[in-house]
This record gives sequence, structure tokens and C-alpha cells, in this order.
Amino acid sequence: MANARIYCPTYNIMQSGKAQASKWLLEFEPSDKQAPDALMGWSGSGDMHQQIKLSFDSCDEATAYAKRAGIDAEVIPVNVSKKTYRNYADRFAFDRVR
Repeated sequence: MANARIYCPTYNIMQSGKAQASKWLLEFEPSDKQAPDALMGWSGSGDMHQQIKLSFDSCDEATAYAKRAGIDAEVIPVNVSKKTYRNYADRFAFDRVR
């Protein structure tokens, strides 16, 4: 059938909360390229799978759904950011690294 990717989207950097950061999305790969409309100039394609985004609570649920539906899905792992904790006084230290 169609190819899809399963990933956990990044949270919105304009907001401080991470409420929807643990959701996983199943999104189909585009099978048609987009072409401009002759009358209006908008870009579009005849591929209806590009409009579908399914959300799941975990990666296991998304892969189980893809397996049940017969969808070839690629799981993109989550990039975990490393937090560095520093003191305020470290900003004014003589031997600080910029």
C-alpha cells in the first residue's frame, strides 16, 4: 500500500508548555508531486493521503495500527535534548567558555 512515517513532532517553541509533546503522528509520504493550479496559482496534487495525519499516544500503538492496516511505516526516533544546568555566577566567571 502506501508508505508512511511515524514520528513524535517537536513542541511549539512559542509556548512554554509541553502538553502535546508526547503524541506520535502517522503521516503518509507524498506519492504525487505538487503542481500549481492554472487559474489561481495555488499548489496542490491529486494525492489525498497527504491530508491524513493520525495521532497516537505511543509509538507502539502507531506501529500496531500500521501493521493492522498493511501500511509500510518507518519509525523516526525521538531526539532527546540534553539539559545543562549552570549557576548564574558561571556567566561571569573568568575562565568561562563561550
